[in-house]
Amino acid sequence: MDTSWWLALAAVVLLALVATLVDGWGRGRRPGRRRPPGRPGGRPSGRPAGRAGARTGRPNPGDIWWAQVPYEDRPESKDRPCLVLAVRGNRATVAKITSKYHDERAGVIPLPPGAVGDAHGRPSFLQTDELREVAVADFRRRVGVVDPVLWDQVRHLAD
Repeated sequence: MDTSWWLALAAVVLLALVATLVDGWGRGRRPGRRRPPGRPGGRPSGRPAGRAGARTGRPNPGDIWWAQVPYEDRPESKDRPCLVLAVRGNRATVAKITSKYHDERAGVIPLPPGAVGDAHGRPSFLQTDELREVAVADFRRRVGVVDPVLWDQVRHLAD
């Protein structure tokens, strides 16, 4: 057999081995990271985790947070992302964010994938037609701030 074929095969195998090793180094377990972002069961809200997205203070208008948002028709609540519209004392007015698109509802605004800190980057939808009151103590994890263009569209809702 021709030796150039064997050399080419050896080069491909060597490159595949190097790529596998380099990829494995980036996927090692990182300290302090035990579950994907946005999942319940993180640290208690009073103890900052010391990483991006941890509870580092009070919610502010324009922030996106994960919080215990109450249902409209029953006393329970659900851990979900929400957009903070206003904060008054120890209560905040929020618009809930869902991963399910409801085209029959007015006031549903699509958000860019990953806007709520979802590990899977699923699309999310802001529901502006049902606002909720949430205790400041029920905010768990800050994700970031909403896009300024979207904020200009919705900031008047809590007035």
